[in-house]
Amino acid sequence: MSKIALVTGAGSGIGRESAGALADAGFHVVLTGRRQSALDETVELFNASDATTVITCDVSDEASVDALFKAIQDKHGRLDILFNNAGNNVPPMPIDELSVAQWRTVIDVNLTGAFLAARGAFALMRKQNPQGGRIINNGSISAAAPRPGSVPYTVSKHAISGLTKTLALDGRPFDIACGQIDIGNTASAMTDAMATGVPQADGSIKPEPTMDTKHVAEAVVNMASLPLSANVLNMTIMATKMPLVGRG
Repeated sequence: MSKIALVTGAGSGIGRESAGALADAGFHVVLTGRRQSALDETVELFNASDATTVITCDVSDEASVDALFKAIQDKHGRLDILFNNAGNNVPPMPIDELSVAQWRTVIDVNLTGAFLAARGAFALMRKQNPQGGRIINNGSISAAAPRPGSVPYTVSKHAISGLTKTLALDGRPFDIACGQIDIGNTASAMTDAMATGVPQADGSIKPEPTMDTKHVAEAVVNMASLPLSANVLNMTIMATKMPLVGRG
């Protein structure tokens, strides 16, 4: 029987590529996101209708997330993998120009959404038989090194590191492993601007190299395929020539 994997934010970018890669690797993948049409496009792109279930969900809404996990339990009876991937951002700006609404736009999805999805997954994994599972949180390079003008995004991703470590600790008695993948400059809609130039620590605007999203998906599959006796607590995967290592 195929293991059941849930991917949030599966309608585009890293979530889309990872959902397809997990299906190709033999998982039955539950794809979720806000837009049914985008999720259907993911399934069609990877010709994966037999290996996928599509359930729409707004991860920032508690009732919507509760309904998602009830549907997973009713249809599949268990959950083996959560790729906690859904995220968003706002344009870069100094903190005094950031509205509370913009702050909440990022925090509600990147942090509260990740919490709600992890809570739902943990509850299923703890109670199911056989017990256990794996939660993979999408962190970011910004979980350790911020970009200029990125207060809400950077705060959300620093918090994801705390969520990962706490779940890794609290999951031990229940065979629930938790790890984090920190991604730098994968080519997606969120990184399109890197081709023309993005703000650097010295105040300049420079283009940055990116990498193919499929390499991130391959890394997610590697983490998901480990036995529960082994865990990648933190992985950094990045474009080799991006300006991370060195003096900013």
